[in-house]
Amino acid sequence: MLTMGSVVLGVADVPRAVAFWTAALGYVPRGEFDEDWAVLLPPREGGVQLALDRSASPVQEHPRIHLDLYADDAAEQAAEVERLMALGAERVDWDSYPPDPDFVVLADPDGNRFCVIDTAHG
Repeated sequence: MLTMGSVVLGVADVPRAVAFWTAALGYVPRGEFDEDWAVLLPPREGGVQLALDRSASPVQEHPRIHLDLYADDAAEQAAEVERLMALGAERVDWDSYPPDPDFVVLADPDGNRFCVIDTAHG
């Protein structure tokens, strides 16, 4: 049976992406990385790796795949959004929010969209 090993993000600047995602998630680089490729390991065994691959393709405004980062409640969600923005993330003016969203759409320094989810939202 197959298992999920890594999620791969295309990025313009691998070292910058390593700095952002290690600070954002507490992941650590797997060995040395270079300008073209890095693999980040989760802080706990059993999590999914995050691989960063240098890419020249443009960021999709409405990506088909994105990361969902979970917060325990609305207060933690708000604190994490602020923390991630201090690390270099930007809030995305998302045109597809439902009336009462449980998520906030952000973009990493390379423009990759990801969501911070309030898992306690009704």
